[in-house]
Order: sequence, then structure tokens, then C-alpha cells
Amino acid sequence: MHETDFHDLSDDADYAAASKQGSSSMTRNDSSKQSSSCDPEDAEIVYSKDNVTIHPTQYAAERISGRLKLIKQGSSLFMTWIPYKGQSSNARLSAKGKNLYTIKSLPFSDIQSIRRHSPTIGWHYVIVVSSGLAFPPLYFYSGGVREFLATIKQHVLIVRSSEDANLFLVNNFQDPLQRTLSSLELPGSLSNRTSSSSGSPSDGNLENKHTSEDGHLSSMQQNNKHRQKSHDPARDISIHVLEKFSLVTKFARETTSQLFRESLVDGHGPNEKRRTNWASKDHQSQEIASYDVEIVPKKVPVPSDPLEFDKLSLVWGQPRQHPLGVQEWSTFLDSEGCIVDPNALKKRIFYGGVEHNLRKEVWTFLLGYYSYDSTYAEREYVMSVKKSEYETIKNQWQSISPEQAKRFTKFRERKGLIEKDVVRTDRSLSFYEGDDNPNVRLMHDILLTYSFYNFDLGYCQGMSDFLSPILFIMKDESEAFWCFVSLLERLGPNFNRDQSGMHSQLFALSKLVEVLDSPLHNYFKQNDCLNYFFCFRWILIQFKRQFQYEKTLRLWEVLWTHHLSEHLHLYVCIAILKRHRATIMGEQMDFDTLLKFINELSGQINLDPILRDAEALCVCAGENGAASIPPGTPPSLPIEDSSIYHQQDDEVL
Repeated sequence: MHETDFHDLSDDADYAAASKQGSSSMTRNDSSKQSSSCDPEDAEIVYSKDNVTIHPTQYAAERISGRLKLIKQGSSLFMTWIPYKGQSSNARLSAKGKNLYTIKSLPFSDIQSIRRHSPTIGWHYVIVVSSGLAFPPLYFYSGGVREFLATIKQHVLIVRSSEDANLFLVNNFQDPLQRTLSSLELPGSLSNRTSSSSGSPSDGNLENKHTSEDGHLSSMQQNNKHRQKSHDPARDISIHVLEKFSLVTKFARETTSQLFRESLVDGHGPNEKRRTNWASKDHQSQEIASYDVEIVPKKVPVPSDPLEFDKLSLVWGQPRQHPLGVQEWSTFLDSEGCIVDPNALKKRIFYGGVEHNLRKEVWTFLLGYYSYDSTYAEREYVMSVKKSEYETIKNQWQSISPEQAKRFTKFRERKGLIEKDVVRTDRSLSFYEGDDNPNVRLMHDILLTYSFYNFDLGYCQGMSDFLSPILFIMKDESEAFWCFVSLLERLGPNFNRDQSGMHSQLFALSKLVEVLDSPLHNYFKQNDCLNYFFCFRWILIQFKRQFQYEKTLRLWEVLWTHHLSEHLHLYVCIAILKRHRATIMGEQMDFDTLLKFINELSGQINLDPILRDAEALCVCAGENGAASIPPGTPPSLPIEDSSIYHQQDDEVL
């Protein structure tokens, strides 16, 4: 295909619309041909747009607005986004925090794709993927997405995907989505789910692993008799989509010319070797397919760990203790039932967790259902009030008649999704197993009630994974609901439609790895793994499927203490990666292989050493680690904001 074919976009609706409607924008750009004082002398500003905003969190006060520019220098096009100075008075958004998001002279030779989002209500935004890393969504408060794309098309080879009209592939000579559609489709049948690619085992296989692992829950043997299941289909569509979508950038890069490949690496030793091996890797993969020969990965020398990780854990990580028991718990309460020293309690739980028969009482404090300074009498009153409030909310959907439901599309959609999910969630536990299990019905009712309590967020796949352990511990519908509400006040951003919550955590994880293990970070960068999508499942549902059920409960209560850091889960990710860095780097894993390797770790991770490692990493990172995490990154909450979710169209900045 000739280059002119790519620039012939007369049938492109966006380009045509921009040509007609974007005259003012183009005129403005023409009038700003001369570069600003901070741009190179031969640079030409071909596009400039104010009020382009990043949403680090879902809170209006923490949004960061700036100026987006497209700058032409010679034959190269660059993108910059610079936040305004002194824009926000919010204490959490320091200048250093804003600079984490600054985009300085990003060359389009490093950009693989641009995805456009045009919601019916709210601002249009784009997500730019560069070198395997997705930048935060850029919201165009004053419009201008069409002009932005039209300007890019005047200077860069960019094509709209034939399979996804909102995805624009940059510097590609063919549409990789055409040949990777099977990896991106969300199967609707069991037979399709079981035919997942080898690079990404199905969720069903992971659930089967958990079925056998859960049989070792010694502390709950009488209450949890597990049954082996032949298959439990995938239920987290968002997990499957983003893990698979991350492959697109890899495939796109493989189809790009050698010229563009060279622009994506820095030319140093390991990268030079990697560039010369593109053809040989393709040839090797064909030979493997032809002869069905199992190739043993060839290991290469691994750069040493700059932190000497094994010694670090011994120095900074304290040994785990036995779980908090009933007798010791009583020492934390005064005569009226108030927690005497909440910080001491959290620290104790951080290092040892809680005995199973005590969790129902302690979790209500950790999750915020009860305040630490509440008395026995106050908690009885809260329980009564909350139970009544829960029944009121629940009655909202219970009173919907069949005729109303026919005219209530959102209700039918959410109800149907919940009904499908609850029958697939932790059914290997005796608490949920069997037909017509009342606890499964309780889970259904709680999730549907939550979709009415928080109608903006509604229900998203993955929420049942959070509710299941809470209901298992609380064994009370109202208490489980309110504990679930409190948990999602912290983790609700994980389910944002624009994935901003997940992105901010993956972004922070990338920065932390860069601080704590620069050789590993550079390895991920060189092998198209810098988006850290292979950790997506870990973060989304807080390692729910990585550990045995009892170990998951222990991990969660440790994370909920927020002792040392409210983002300890990110250090847990790093601890696991560092435990396996020699294998990952030594076997030169690419994204596909790494994703498969990470998934196969499910049930194979020893929790106590990982927690000790995570503590050591957190202490070692210190202020540098804290500064690497953007303000508002989940599970943090704003300093002053009692309302968790806002409607975008009702907000005034």
C-alpha cells in the first residue's frame, strides 16, 4: 500500500466534519505558526487547545487542566500537554503531583494508537497509547477532538481500525485488529470461553485452580466442603478486555517498518540485539508450529537487583505474628466498647491478621461500618438504623412491576448481569454451593440493591468478587451490604467506565518499579510491558484469585489497615514481580509469555513472605515512593468530601 492511500481520508467522517467545522481551530493554529519561547526555533505549533483536562480521580476538585499542543519539527510530529500553573488550591495536588502527568514532546513515532470516546452525556476524551503505556484520558472540555485527529492525519500515517471506528492506529501499514479480533472478542458461550489463547488462560481454568486450593482451608473445614468443578466460565469482561486489548499495541508494532521499530528503542546493547532478532523470532515461531517441538527457554544473564532484595526483606520486613484472638481483642476495648488505640490495633492486624471467628466483629471497624470511637450502645443503634435504611433501598427495586421493568432498560441490564455473575462466584465454597442456595440469592439482592444505592456506578463485573468474602464473614444481609458500600467507597474507582481508577494505579505501579528496580522497569519498557496490564487482575479485585480463600481474607484485612501505606497493594505487586524477576528477565519473557506466567502463579504464592517483602519495599521507598503515587490514586479518599460519586454533567469547575 502506498503512502498516499493512508492520507486519502475523504471517506472519513471525522476528517470531513473537521474540514467543515474546524475552520476556527485551523485558523488559530495557522496564526500560531511561530513556536513559543520554550519550543525549539524550527518548531511549528500546528494545533493548540486549552482546557484539556486529566481526571486523576472522580472528584472535581482534583482535576488538572492544561494546554494540549501538536508541534511539527522537521518531518516529525510531537504532542505535549502542560498543566496550568497554580490552577488548583487543593492541597493534595502539589506542583510535583501535577508534573507526574505532564507530557513533554512525545514523538508520534512512539505512539501506537489513539482511542476516542464520545459519551452521550459528559465530555469527549481520548486515550493515547505510547510504547505500551496508556496515558491518562485527556478530556476536551471545550471540544476539539475532531480537529485534534484531523490535524494528526495531516502529518502522520494514521488509519481508523476497520473493526473499531473509535480506534485510530498510528504508523501501521495494516490493521492488526483484523487479525487479532479473536483475541479481543468477548465470547458469549462456554465453548468459546474454553478456546482462549494459550497466552491468556481462561478465567475458568483459574477458578478450577482455586477449587482445589480452597480444599486446604484448615480453619474452615466444617463450614467449607468444596467440590471439584470441571469449569467455571470467565465472568470479568473488563479484565478480559484490557488484558487482550493490551496485545493490540504489540501486534501493531510487529507490523511496523524497521524504521519505526528503531525509533521505539534507544539503541543500547540489549535493544540492538532485540532489533536484529525480529526476523529470527518469527522464523522460530513458524518452526515450532510446523514441527510441534517444545523449546526450552534460553536464559540470559540477569542484571543484579539494585536493592539486594533478599537482604532488604530481612532488614526492613518484620516477621509475621499469630492472628489477633478474642482475648487480646478485648484489651483494645474500654468498658463502653470504644477502641482505645485504633493505630495500635491496625498495626497488630497488619502483622498478624485476625482469627476467623473474630472477623465479623473486627471487619466492621476496618471497613468503616462502625467508627473506632463508637460504644456498644451506639453500634446497636447504628445497626438498627442501617437495617431500616437498607430495607428502604431494597424495596425500590422489589416494588418494580413487570410492566415497569419493560420500560426500565438499565434495571433489566443490571439485573441480568448480576444474575449471571452470582451463580459463577465462589460456588466451590459450601457457603455458596448447590442449587437454590439462599446465600447466592442474598448476594444477588445485595448487589442489585447497591446498584440502586449508587445508581451512577451501578453494577460492574468484579464487584461480586468483593462481596462474596464479606457476606461469607458477616452472614447478615444488611451488615454485609453496608460493609460492601464502605469498601467500594475506596475501590469504586476500579470500575470507572473510563478506567481512570485502574490507570492511575497501573501508572503508579510503573513509577514505583522504576524507583525500586530500574533494571526490571527498563526490561518491561524494552519488551512492550510498560502498561503493566499483566497486573490488571491483581489490582482490580485485590488478588482475589491469586491466593487460597483463607489467605485472601488475611491479605484483605492487612490491606484495609492502611498501616504504612494505603497503597500497600502496589508494593505487594512489586514484591511478587521481584520474587520472579530472575525468571522473567532470564527467559526474556514478552508480554504474551509474561501474562501466561503471571496467571499460572495463581495459588502458588506464599502470602507471609510476600507481605514481609511488601513492607520492606514500602519502607525502603519512603518519600520517593509516596511521591511516585499520584494524589487520589485508589484506594485513597479525598481529605474533605463526603460524597463519593458525582455526575460529570452537574459539576462546575
